[in-house]
Amino acid sequence: MTVARRGYRLLTMAPAVLALGALFVIPPTSAVRKGDDFMTPETTGVLNLEPGECFTDPEYSPMAGEEIVLYTTCDQHADNQSYGFVHADDGPYDRAALAEFGWSSCKRGFANYWPGEAGAELDYYPILPTAETWADGDRDVMCVVYDPHGELKGSMLPRA
Repeated sequence: MTVARRGYRLLTMAPAVLALGALFVIPPTSAVRKGDDFMTPETTGVLNLEPGECFTDPEYSPMAGEEIVLYTTCDQHADNQSYGFVHADDGPYDRAALAEFGWSSCKRGFANYWPGEAGAELDYYPILPTAETWADGDRDVMCVVYDPHGELKGSMLPRA
């Protein structure tokens, strides 16, 4: 009879144990999608970045009084890595045409560095000149790779 009682007690405790366990389940991180409006060359820190360098997502800095990105080593809290620059042709500023150029150019670079399965867990986005930076002569589109599920785990660029 003791065995039967113990089994009954376990069954009556099961819902409480399951409910308690559900409190400690960490939901999967939803994927983040970064578009061509995620940041601009006007975001403080972006213009200091070189190809291959890693950096943080924009964050408001009370000291600077604006959003900034910070250079970081690729294995320490890096959200993004620049993998190249493409130069747009001169002409009047056309945001839609520039976005199309940026996405298609960065896609070619992404497919070159991370073909097929190599890029399955990664994504990319272009950082486009704004009307203001275009007027100052900025014609460079920065191509950036990132992990939609979190921080980078080191440099994403393939080793030569």
